This record gives sequence, structure tokens and C-alpha cells, in this order.
Amino acid sequence: MQHSDFVHLHFHTKYSLLDGANTIEAVVDTADRYKMPALAITDHGNMFGVIEFYQAAMKKGIKPIIGCEAYIAPKGRLDKKDNYGIPNASFHIVLLASSNIGYKNLIKLVSEAHLEGFYYRPRIDKELLAQHSEGLICLSSCLKGEVPYRLLEGREEDAIKAAGEYIDIFGRDNFYFEIQDNKIKDQEKINRDLIRLSKKLGVQVVATGDCHYLKRENARAHEILLCIQTGSNINDPHRLRFSTDEFYMKSPEEMHRAFSEIPEAILNSREIAKKCNVELQFGRFFLPEYDVPEGFTKESFVERLAFKGLEERFPEGAAPVAASSVPKSEYEARLKEELSVINRMGYAGYFLIVWDFINYAKANAIPVGPGRGSAAGSLVAYCLRITDLNPIKYGLLFERFLNPERISMPDIDIDFCMDKRDRVIQYVTGKYGSDHVAQIITFGTMAARGVIRDVGRSLDIPYSEVDRVAKLIPEGPNVKLEDALSSEPKLKELMNADSRIKTLIEYALSLEGLTRHASTHAAGIVISKEPLTEYVPLSRGTKDEVVTQFAMEDIEKIGLVKFDFLGLKTLTVIDHTVRLINSTTQEDDNERFDIVSIPLDDLATYELFSSGNTTGIFQLESSGMRDILVKIKPDKFEDLIAILALYRPGPLGSGMVDDYVKRRRGLIPVKYETPEIKDILKETHGVIVYQEQVMKIANVLAGFSMGEADILRRAMGKKDPETMTNLKERFKEGAKQKNINSKKAEKIFDLIEYFAGYGFNKSHSAAYALISYQTAYLKVHYPVEYMAAMLTCEMGKMDKVTAGIRECKDMGIDVLPPDVNESEKDFTVTGKSIRFGLVAIKNVGESAIESIIATRRESGNFKSVFDFCKRVDLRKVNKRTIESLIKCGAFDSMGIHRSRHMDVIDKAISFGGSYQKSKNQVSIFDTLTPEDQGNPSGLIPNIDEWDEHILLKNEKETIGFYITGHPLARFEAVIKKHSQITTKDIAELDDGKEVVICGIITEIKTTLTKKGDKMAYARIEDMDGFAEVIIFPDTYKASSDILAEDKPVIIIGSINKSDAGFKIKSSKIQDLLTAPVKKDTRVDIRLHSVGLTQDDLKALKGILKEHSGAYPVYIHIISNQKEYILALDNSMRINPSNNLITAVETRFGKNSILFN
Repeated sequence: MQHSDFVHLHFHTKYSLLDGANTIEAVVDTADRYKMPALAITDHGNMFGVIEFYQAAMKKGIKPIIGCEAYIAPKGRLDKKDNYGIPNASFHIVLLASSNIGYKNLIKLVSEAHLEGFYYRPRIDKELLAQHSEGLICLSSCLKGEVPYRLLEGREEDAIKAAGEYIDIFGRDNFYFEIQDNKIKDQEKINRDLIRLSKKLGVQVVATGDCHYLKRENARAHEILLCIQTGSNINDPHRLRFSTDEFYMKSPEEMHRAFSEIPEAILNSREIAKKCNVELQFGRFFLPEYDVPEGFTKESFVERLAFKGLEERFPEGAAPVAASSVPKSEYEARLKEELSVINRMGYAGYFLIVWDFINYAKANAIPVGPGRGSAAGSLVAYCLRITDLNPIKYGLLFERFLNPERISMPDIDIDFCMDKRDRVIQYVTGKYGSDHVAQIITFGTMAARGVIRDVGRSLDIPYSEVDRVAKLIPEGPNVKLEDALSSEPKLKELMNADSRIKTLIEYALSLEGLTRHASTHAAGIVISKEPLTEYVPLSRGTKDEVVTQFAMEDIEKIGLVKFDFLGLKTLTVIDHTVRLINSTTQEDDNERFDIVSIPLDDLATYELFSSGNTTGIFQLESSGMRDILVKIKPDKFEDLIAILALYRPGPLGSGMVDDYVKRRRGLIPVKYETPEIKDILKETHGVIVYQEQVMKIANVLAGFSMGEADILRRAMGKKDPETMTNLKERFKEGAKQKNINSKKAEKIFDLIEYFAGYGFNKSHSAAYALISYQTAYLKVHYPVEYMAAMLTCEMGKMDKVTAGIRECKDMGIDVLPPDVNESEKDFTVTGKSIRFGLVAIKNVGESAIESIIATRRESGNFKSVFDFCKRVDLRKVNKRTIESLIKCGAFDSMGIHRSRHMDVIDKAISFGGSYQKSKNQVSIFDTLTPEDQGNPSGLIPNIDEWDEHILLKNEKETIGFYITGHPLARFEAVIKKHSQITTKDIAELDDGKEVVICGIITEIKTTLTKKGDKMAYARIEDMDGFAEVIIFPDTYKASSDILAEDKPVIIIGSINKSDAGFKIKSSKIQDLLTAPVKKDTRVDIRLHSVGLTQDDLKALKGILKEHSGAYPVYIHIISNQKEYILALDNSMRINPSNNLITAVETRFGKNSILFN
């Protein structure tokens, strides 16, 4: 093929964040069409897209040139005091790697720019360039390059000096003046100047495109992208913009025409491309080194630890292994086999690294999850205490985790206590070196709904109109705008009816999928053998943490090993609970509670599951999950594993869950194609729920090895037709050898192929089922401790704490206000009640809390505010702190009104300050006897307590919650007459659903529309939480007289859901105290179709007959995320009552019936 003689060397992809509008796939395809032999990537200040670009170019037979448009500091990279009149305190410079040495130098330069030189931009300097110049080619860059910039300033001598410095650093043959055709007048002048200087200095020139978008017609979309970057809109005359539409990927012919007077500039691009020969290698692994004790290899050491762990798990003379009939010899045989595979594949070091940091965590009281993902299927992991679930007992497969017939790195994901995860990262960093450990970057993209909203803001289209368009696009991670346009006719109708919407969607289509931002992956940690900059460029995350510039997939491609350290809040809750339970026992007490030792067959725990009352239970809180629990009524641990595996969109939509529930309840017969299948599927009632079952069927019925069976599972999941055809024949042939006829074998294969698409990893489900069980066990047997721990872990999240307090009330647990004589830092247990922690109080800092608790422990309880001020350190406990303590009720136990304590606060502080300055100083207070100081009736005025609304308002102000009461409590009966929906129900209602909700206004902000009309945004709170309310001009005008803070109101409106959450769009607002009370007019019953049977419907009919009356009944069937409403005929009218609620909710779960 005849290649073009021009190559683009200055090129921005989508990784020039919110500036480059080129996807890598599109530019590589275009370069291929232009017959370009090579193409460069030179994103702004980063190498984010290098691996993706390299592989895409190689796939098309195009040479990838790895580069970066770097930022260079005007002085030194560490000088961050002045920008010296240079925008963003940096010039631009284009660096291209000509060799693998140059590639590594580029990595080091870009890393140092982010880690050391960041000031406005990630910057390098000439000192750093000189240290890492080998293997690099330098171009002078655009108008923001140092040489062009100085020429534009008229400072030619400085430009020549700068050029000389670059020549000295890179050599004359590796430094080029860059000329461009972008139709900017300044550029045309600079081109002439650079050509003139090139002859004077002996520097060659090269033509570049500085491409930011693919086609000329994409220029306007690029303007929108810049608006998104800067938060401006297209109508802003001062917004950042490119002054021409010439920054697209021009063809070689266009470049030839533009530089016809200086053809060598074109040919030099090809010559530079010939010089660039970076070759990256993939498929190798660079495991970090783990130092084993002397006399051991990694393999022998992991074997010793594993067999030692087996003995600890199952000591000689103990009861049958894990209460099962599996002999110990089977454990030993499997352990040997797993170790053989691990050692043969070279992964002993990997297991030792994981064992080491988990061992550190457990030794330092950092809670670790029982397992996550497929690693729970490894007996080696279980014996090393990396996981805590017996894989043999629960039928978990090692090959699902590590397949000897498919070489890939093992992947052990670990859950740590949320509060202490960082300590494990610090340990690993200390052990392997800070230059060997980093977190991993991740990129957010402009997905279908998001890009509509972004573009809408930039086009200055009203929010409500953009919102209407966005909501027509289906939710989900893989939804594309093109698919939405095909499936939703209303989108096309809007495009045809409104030119603005047409423009919006067209630009959104152009920008969809571009990278929007970089952030730190929630879990990924990479540990390397050599310093990380030998392999990967580094940068910093938003919290200043060091992160890789390559995302997770690219990290794995270049052979680095990643570990997932996840912070799981539930482990923190469990840890806090156990500490509260054990707070009254000694360290060596045999009665100390251990979560690992709880029985997994506790009847009371399964009764909780079966009731559906699973608020606060890990993974089981949603209404749909509660509904399934009520229908399945689990009575053994295996049921929980299945429930967690089944409750996902795929199985729910396929009918699998419905089938499982009916079989579990004996409503339909369970049939098995062969006796062998019965052994495999008996635990799930004939339904293929787990991926491991697919593997076992292939192994038992068709003679597949477990490794082959795992390959079959993967192929089925990916739906690879060619591979599937071959495997199907292999399956039928194997089944034939087992005396299964071809027709039956094909039927079984088709069955497992269907279910494989929905099957879930049993290892992961089993590990998480254990956490679900543990939380339920704690809630049943230690409810006060569990709820106290949960409230502590949710502190700072007002809606979660409000819901937790409400749950405590439903459980009969009192939540008491803070108390200076009882409270610790966090929530604690006081008898059968929970006491608020001091950390919850506004204006009470860490040092104040430490002083209060230390003083109390040292010299006993405080007797009055005077005694308090006398004893605590007033340098740490100031007046604002004491005011907050009084307002929230922390002095109530002294039997003195809050109003009275507040009245003497200045006297108390003065007294305490004087006492602490000089204990011998005489003051009027010294005449008080100790008894008077404990009860200073003469100093505390006899004034009335504040009114209830002031008491409650002060509680809300200081701790964010109402504790001793609620402003709406006295209206509870009235509220029920108006609405049965509360703020906690709203999140699960569909967008657009009409609601009536009662609450108190806690915040209101007024604003003006573009037309100058007044509208408002309000926050209302009820006894379950809060909701945001939008009040448009008409509603505002009609109800402005009642829109005030602390006002109890009725909000009538509709749910407005967006990607950021939900709000209520109000259509009417009424005063709760004066609104006419409407009688109940109808009864709504919500039923989930999954597992719903004729028996359920018969039972419902019987309940309704027992409560017959005058009110109509509407049945809401929830099926596959859609709602169908059926009106029952007049013969089924009923009379609402508490007995009716109890009967319906007992059968169908909490909140399944509403009176409206």
C-alpha cells in the first residue's frame, strides 16, 4: 500500500479532558483511510490514553507515536510564587518518544510534572528535560510554545536564546520548529518568523495540525465541549473559544496544499515518524517481590502457611470438618492440587503479598471481610485466612477463581473496614516503598443522559426542557443515544417539533462517550517490582494521593498487578457493634463475643429475614428484596446465598426468580433432565442460579475438565458464536461418552447456555450472604448495640441518621440526647437505650470532646455548668462549645432548665477561668460551699424553660436532628388523614408519580426566573427524613404567605427524578393546621409480581372480604420495574383499619398497603 508522506504529530484525543473531542477509534480509522503510516498522540500534560492508542493503531497497521504536549515552567518547576506574566505559568512543548528509552523518559517527565511541578498545570522545566532528554524529539508547539510566544512579544533575542537551550538539550537533529495552518493571523506571522529563524539557526521545520476534533463540522461541538469545561454557555461573549474552525484532522492533501511553498515541512513529519520506534510489550507480568524467611522459596513458604492454616481451621480430634461429612483427606488433596496450580503458574508470591497485608490488618484490629468475588472458591485462600468461608462446604470452585487452562492473573478483592482501609494502604506503601505503590485512576465519560444535560446547560436551554429530554433516555450504564432515538419515538417528535432540541441532540451525539473527568478508583491499588515510573506515568488524585495515569485495564495489560482494597461500611458497623457488646467484658474473658463464632442456623435470625423487616441489613434493605424474602421465607444459609444471586435485573426480568420462588414454595414441580443434574441443582430447586453450576454440569455430564468448564462459562457469558459452536459439539461428544443421547445433550446445553447469561458467581454471593447474616444476627440478638453502631457509622448523613432514629423508635429503642456525664465520642449504649455521642454536636471539636471525657473520668461527673467550667480545659472548650452543649440538652441530667444554664453561661465561664488562672485567688464564688457549687441555686435564675418549639429548634441547630420530640409529633394523627407517604418512600416511587406529603419547612431559598418571576426551592422534613421541593412561580404566588421556616405544610406535587437524585415539583402547598381534612377515598395495595401465586391472591381476597366496606381498592402490580394498576370491582370495596394493615403487611411485607 502506498502510504501518504504526511503524518500528524500534534494530536489531541478525548484524554485532553474537555478539550480534545477525538475518540481514539475514530482517529485511528481516519488515519487508516488517509493511508498514514503513523500517527502521534500528544494530549495536554498527560499520557492517559497511550495504551489504548498504541493497541488501536497497531491493530490497523499504523505506527503509534507516543508523545505529550507538556507544560514547561518559565523559571523552575518548583517556583510557584509567580506566573511571570505567562498564562497558567507555563509554555507548551511537544515531546515525542523515538525509542523505548525515550518512552521511559517521557513517563518520568510527565510524572514529575504532576507530582512536583503542578502549579495551574502539571509542569516540567529545562533542568528536568536535560536529565531525561535521551530518546525524545521536541517540537516548539503552538502559539503558546516558548519560542513562538517570545516572537509574538517582539522579543526575538529571547526566542533565539530559548531555541538554543532546546538545541543544547535535545540536539539539533531532535528539535524542530512547528508551523501550523489554522488561519489565525498571529500564526501566519509566527510561521514566517520560524521559517526565517530555521535558516539562521539550522533548525528544521515541521508542519502539524494541532488537531482537537475530527472534522471541520465538529468545530461547533468542540465549542460546546469548551463551555462544559469552563462552566459557561454558548451565549457568553467572554467564554473560552478557538478563533477558527481549522483544528480538525486534515487530510494529507489538505496539508500539502497549505504548505506547498515549504514542502520539506510536510516531508519532515514523515522523517520524524520514521525516527519514532517505541515497542511496548504485553502479556508479561511484573509481580512485586515478597521476601520470604531464610531457607524458604516463595512456593515452599506458601505451602507451609497453607497446611499450617488447614490444621488451625480443622485441628486433629475436632468434630467432623465444618459439620459436614467431608473427610479431612479430601481437604488435604484439594489443598495440594490448588497449591500445585498456584506454584506452577508462578503466583505463590501474589498469595503471600495478600496474606501479608490481611495478616497485618487482622493483627491490628482492622476488620476484613469474609471474602469477595471468586477468591472465596479457593481453599488455599481459606487456609491462609484471606477468606473466611469454607469453599468445600458450600460447593465453591477453585477453577472459577484461577483456571490453569487460561493464563491470567489471580484477582483477590478485599473488603476492609471503611474507617481503617487507609491504614492498610499505608502499611503496603511502607513495606514496598512509596515509589512502588499507587492508587489507580478511573475516567468518567459523558454518558447518554449526562451529555444531554451538559450540552443543554452549554446551549442555555431551560433546565426543565433539558430534563424532559434526558428522562426519555433509558437509565443504565450502557445506554447509547442512538439506541434511545430508535426506541423512544417521543425523542424524534421533540427533535422535529423544536429546532433547539434537534441541535441539543445532535451535539450530544457528537460528544457522547468523551472523557469528562479523571478520579481515583474506589478500590484499585497497584504494587510494582521496580519503581512505578519504570512502567506507568503517575499523577495526583483530588486528595493529593498518588495515582497511576493508566486506568485499571491498561494497568493489567502492561503486566502490573492490581489489588482491590475496598472500604465496606458494613464491616465498620459490625466492628463497632462487637466492641459495644464487649465493652463490659475483660480482654481475657471467655464470654467475649466473636462474630466469627455465631451459629449459621439461628432460628430468630431467619424469622427476621422471613418477616422482611430488614432495614439496616446488608444487601437486603430494598423493597423488592424485602418482598422476595417474605415470599421465599429463608430458613437456611443456602437460601440466603441464592437470594443474593437472584436479586439482579437479569434474573428478575427473565422470570428465573419467579420460577425459583414457586419451586421453593412447592407450587410447581421440580424436574431434572438427568439424575446427575439433580445432584448439582437440588440446592436451587432445579434452577441454574450460579456460574459454578454451569461448570459442574459441563464437568459431570460432558467430561469437561473444570478448567475447560470455566472457559465454556466465559464463552457463554460473552455469547461468542464461533467458540460456542465448537464447545457445543465438544459438549455433545462428551455427553455421548456418558451415554446421554444427542437430543438430550443439546437440550441441556441450550438450557445452560440460556441460564449462563444470568448466572452469578456463587463464591461472591456466599461471602456477602455471610455478611448479611451477621448483620441480621446482631440486629436480632444485640439490637441496641447494632443500632448504636449503625448510627455512629452514618453520622454526617442526615437522611440516614433520621431513618436510623425512626427505626430505633419502631424497635422500641429510645435515642437519648447527648449528656456531658454519659456521652462518649460516638453513639453508646445506656441500658436499653442509645445515647448520642458528643461528636454529633456542632461546634464541639475533637479536642473539646477529649477534655470533657478525660476530666469526667479523672474526677467524676459534673454537677452544674459552674462545676463544668471550673474543671474542663477552657482553652479547648470555649463559649460556643458550651452554648451548643446546653442547646442540645447535654446538661439536662443536672435537673436544671436549658434556659437557666444559658442565662448564666458568661458567669460560669468567668468563674471557671478565674479558678483555673489561680486556685488561690479570692472571688465571690469562693464563698460557695461544695454543696452550693453542685447546686448553685443562688446564682442560677428562676426563669421558665424555653417553649417546646425553641427547644426542638435548638436541638436541630446543634445536632441536626430532633431528639426529645419532633415538631410534627403532635400533628401525627392529622398527617395520616392527609397522606400515608413519607420522605423515605419517595426514593422508590417512579418519576412523575403524584404525591401528597406532609412536613415542616426547614429551609427556603427564593430566586427569580429569567422573566423576573419569584420562585423558590425548599427543604421539608417529616419524621422519616427530608425532601427537596421545587416551587414554581404560580405555586409560589398562591402560597407565599405560608412559605416560612418551621411552618408545617402539605405538599401536593409530583416526583422529579434525575441522575443527581429526586425532588418534588409542587403544584399546591397548604397549611397543615388549616387545610380541610379529607376522608380516605381509596386503598392502594402494592404487590411484586415475582413469586406472586394464586394462593397469595386468594389470601388477599379473603383479607379484603373480612374488611368489606365503602372504599374502592386499587391493586398495583410491580413487574420488571413497571407498574400496572388494576381497579377492583365494587364487590371488593373495604373499610380501612389497623387490622387490615396488619393482615396485608404480614402477608405481603411492610408498606404494601396505603390509604389515600
